[in-house]
Amino acid sequence: MIRRGLIAGIAGLGMLFGGVESLIADTNSNGSPDFKEVYELIRQHVAGVSEAELNRAAVQGLVNALGTKVMLVTNEPADSSGSESTMVRSNLFEGDIAYLRIAKVASGLDKEIRDVCQPANGTNKFKGLVLDLRYSSGDDYLAAASAADLFVKKEQTLLFWGTKPVQSKEKKDAIMIPVAILVNKQTAGAPEAFAAIMRQTGAGLILGSVTAGRAMVAQEFPLKDGEKLRIATSPIVMGDGSSVSSLGLKPDIAVDVNSADERQYYADAFKVIAKTNTGQSSLSGTNLAGTTNRNVRRPRFNEAELVRERREGPSVDLDDEKDLEPEKPVVHDPVLARALDLLKGLAVVRHAPS
Repeated sequence: MIRRGLIAGIAGLGMLFGGVESLIADTNSNGSPDFKEVYELIRQHVAGVSEAELNRAAVQGLVNALGTKVMLVTNEPADSSGSESTMVRSNLFEGDIAYLRIAKVASGLDKEIRDVCQPANGTNKFKGLVLDLRYSSGDDYLAAASAADLFVKKEQTLLFWGTKPVQSKEKKDAIMIPVAILVNKQTAGAPEAFAAIMRQTGAGLILGSVTAGRAMVAQEFPLKDGEKLRIATSPIVMGDGSSVSSLGLKPDIAVDVNSADERQYYADAFKVIAKTNTGQSSLSGTNLAGTTNRNVRRPRFNEAELVRERREGPSVDLDDEKDLEPEKPVVHDPVLARALDLLKGLAVVRHAPS
């Protein structure tokens, strides 16, 4: 236990670069203590820690302190899906709002979106589209631009790849329906750029929470032990010259949901979570959560009917059977519900007589 505590403490060495409180009192009024000085003092005097353990702790602390700007590639979670598809689910809500869940922004995403939104027979007439980028990853920024290009009618710069501008193509068959993009803290890398381009071009609005802040041009450097160190060498620059912040992309409409609840809603949008603080207070009246996913309308009685039922016993009125039909399931996922409300409202505005 002592050794573990020492290693955990030494890992804080890297935090010196992050400007946070260090393990050793700061005697230098101009900033943090010198890293090499602190490292050498600990190396010479700490008990029960080998050179290899000290080195590993210092590396981990340094990498962790720099957050999204530096990453050991071997620390990234492996993709166990076994599928090359970038889209894991498509669905319809309210009958005419398409929902596309994107697992990874990679080559081929533009084709998958086009196949859903622009079928050859032209039968799909959607009033809105939800692009769910929550928990989405990927580092193919050209694929992000290609996917966003589907929604842009005119030629314009979407982002800069190095010094080269990546532009949309002028087209007559652009997807011109209201789009809501869902993001959260696990939306990382190319999905952040995709969402940012959609907002910059006016193609969609972003809903959810601040993203991971990992939209950066990175370069990998091999290490002696076989691992690779990925270092962010420059930010992703948008077509208007702004950069995607390393602090994350802020949504246009913030919908806060705690992480545990969001995972459950992501798995089942109709799930009822027996908690009072799940973000449902932000929903409109059309999506207020009930006690069950399928509510049943109860028939109404006037005073005379109540007296008669008490005397003669209950009777079944065939006309009341319509009132006993179950209602449609209610979407309890706060972020998705907010997006559906938004798209339904925009559809009404778009089709309102001028």
